[in-house]
Amino acid sequence: MTVLELLEEIEDIVDTAPGLPLTGKIMVDANEVLEIVREIRLSLPDDVQQAKWVKDEKERILSEAKSEYEKIIIEAKKQADYLVETDDITLKAQKMAEGIQKTAEDYAKVLKMRTYDYVDKMLFDMQAKMDDLNLKYFGEMYANLEKSFEDINGVLQGNRDEIKEMAYMTQNGQDGVFVRREDEDE
Repeated sequence: MTVLELLEEIEDIVDTAPGLPLTGKIMVDANEVLEIVREIRLSLPDDVQQAKWVKDEKERILSEAKSEYEKIIIEAKKQADYLVETDDITLKAQKMAEGIQKTAEDYAKVLKMRTYDYVDKMLFDMQAKMDDLNLKYFGEMYANLEKSFEDINGVLQGNRDEIKEMAYMTQNGQDGVFVRREDEDE
């Protein structure tokens, strides 16, 4: 029989077994079921059994290796901590490092202050240049704009004067006759 046939036989035994009232359990012949399980084991290919053995062996070896690894790491950490704490060279190096760090922090502070002063001077110089450019270009531009507005205002005033003169002439009955004034030739 094949493994699948043997498994189906177990299913048939379970399906046809008499039930125990109110428990949801059944009664089966243990010897009969165990015999079928033995046949299943014998029917399984050797490769499956060997694969299971390899898997179990792999897990055992990995577990042992992990345990050994953890022991080695713990011991190495203990040894390293001991060496670091008791080593005179390490203590001297720590003091020297603290001194170097303090000197570096002081030097960095001085450099920062110099940088701030330099940037402030650059900004001040930029401000002065902007004021000069403003005075030079915008002052001249403002003067040109003011002259342009005065010229436009003069033309507008001339046009108004001309309209007033035309209205005056119309009022005095000289409508349609345009008299040119002498000051307009200029």
